[in-house]
Formats: sequence, structure tokens, C-alpha cells
Amino acid sequence: MSSAQLRMIGGRRLRSPQGQGTRPTTARVREALMNMLAGVLEDAHWLDLFSGSGVMGCEAIQRGASRVWAVENNARIAAICRQNLELVAASRKEPIEIRVIRKDLMPWLEAGRPENVEPFSLVYVDPPYAAGQYQATLEGLRTRNWLSNDALVICEHASHDRLDPPPDWTEVDRRRYGTSALLFLSPREHCRGGTDSKQPQTGPEG
Repeated sequence: MSSAQLRMIGGRRLRSPQGQGTRPTTARVREALMNMLAGVLEDAHWLDLFSGSGVMGCEAIQRGASRVWAVENNARIAAICRQNLELVAASRKEPIEIRVIRKDLMPWLEAGRPENVEPFSLVYVDPPYAAGQYQATLEGLRTRNWLSNDALVICEHASHDRLDPPPDWTEVDRRRYGTSALLFLSPREHCRGGTDSKQPQTGPEG
């Protein structure tokens, strides 16, 4: 996919890494997700794992997120991700905290959240579908204190491969969009007393 072919929902063009190494989330999935999260994106702290071009973080910034961190281990792709995030953040009047971490994800997660860093309220997990990274990523998020008390974690995965919540996680919702699907999770200790009122209010499946 060339840079001219990747557009945000509102039409803004972003750079996109060429070649087969990345798989940008489709416009259909992005639009559906942003509509579902409309009530919780304002001032949200968004963590984008396996970020690729950073398009998901860009959509979050456009809808009010105040902090976006992206983790991408490929130097070339991470540079494109940073350019895209900074481009969209420049259109906001409010200052946006942007950080692109060019590291392998699991060692970074396992190091734990630094004490001077606030936890994240929304996390998007989009590894290569067949890489088998979901369980370890979720465990690292949960046990290393990366999540706020009302955090929601969204996993994008292949729709033909069912992804089930690991132990200590609660399924909030799941959606299917052609070849892609989304699984919405919250750590079980964060769900006592029922679904938090700040979780997305979802409509019919797309």
C-alpha cells in the first residue's frame, strides 16, 4: 500500500509503509470502533501496540485523546508512525502527548509501567494475526500495571480464528467485519459489579 492510499476516516492522508510487512486496519473497522468509543475518547490515554503506520492512534487523536503512545519495533515503520501522529496532533489546539517506542513489545511490557507514567485507559492490540502474540501481550498489560481501573483493551484478529479471553479477563463485546474481528476485554478485577458505565455502548454487529 502506498502512502497516497491510506486515509483517515475524515479524509486526511497519512503515510503508509510500502510492502507486505504491515497490514493497516481497514477503514470499516476504524470507523466502527471510533463510533463505539465516541463517549470515552475525550482526554483518553491511548496505547497502540504493534502500531504500524499509527493510523489507530491518529484516529484517537482526532477524536480527543490527550495522550497516545505507540510501540513498533521496525525503525522505518516507527518513523512513519511518528510523522503521522505528529501531523494529526498539530491540527489540535490542545497539546497532545505523543511517544513512539521503537522496541520489541514483550521486553518493554515486562519492564512494567514506570512510576511517573500514568496508566492507559484504552489499548489497541493488533499483532500479525498468525503470530500468536495475544495471550502474552494481555498478560503483560495486566500484570505490569499498564492499565487504568476502567481500562478497555481491544484486540484485532482474523475473524476465522476465534480469540477467547484468557484467565483473569472479562469479555465486554466482540464484533466481526469481514476478514477482521475485534474482541473487547477488561481485566476481571476491573469488572466487579458489572460492566463499567464507561465501556462502549455497542449497537448491531457490523
